[in-house]
Amino acid sequence: MKLEVCHFSGYKIQPGRGRKYIRADGKVFNFMNGKCRHSYFMHRNPRDVLWTVLYRRKHKKGTLNEEQSKKRTKRTVKHAKPIQGSTLEAILQKRNMKPEVRKAQREQAIKTAREKAAAQKKSKQQLAQKAAQKQQPKQVSKQPKATKTAKQSGKRY
Repeated sequence: MKLEVCHFSGYKIQPGRGRKYIRADGKVFNFMNGKCRHSYFMHRNPRDVLWTVLYRRKHKKGTLNEEQSKKRTKRTVKHAKPIQGSTLEAILQKRNMKPEVRKAQREQAIKTAREKAAAQKKSKQQLAQKAAQKQQPKQVSKQPKATKTAKQSGKRY
C-alpha cells in the first residue's frame, strides 16, 4: 500500500483518494482534494497558505519534539598533538617547567645565536678583505692616451 504525497499541501494521500494531474511535459502532480487542486491552479504559494505542511515548516509550527530539535552546541575537546620537529613528551615537559628555568634556557639560546651570528659576520669580513687584496689594481703608468681628432658625422642617437 503506497501513500502518495499531495503536491500542494504536503499531506499524505490514502489509496483511493485524491486526483492525479499530468502536465503536457509529462510531470505528474498528486492532489489530495479539490481544495488543493484549485489552489495550485490559482498559483497560490503553499508557503503562504496557513494549513499546508510547507507553511507550518516555514513558521516552525507544531514540532513534536521541540527540545530535541534545538541544535546542541558542540563542545570542543582539546587534544595534545605532537608538532613537526618535537614530540608530545617534549612539549609536555616544556609546559611543566618552571618559568625561571624556561627564561634561563631562552636567554642561553639567544646568547648562542648572537655569538654564532657575530662569528659569521667576522668570517664574511675576513673573506671580503682577502678578496679586496687580491683584486687591487696593478699600477699603470700615467701616459696620456691618444685621442681621436676626426669629427663624427651623421646623427647621434
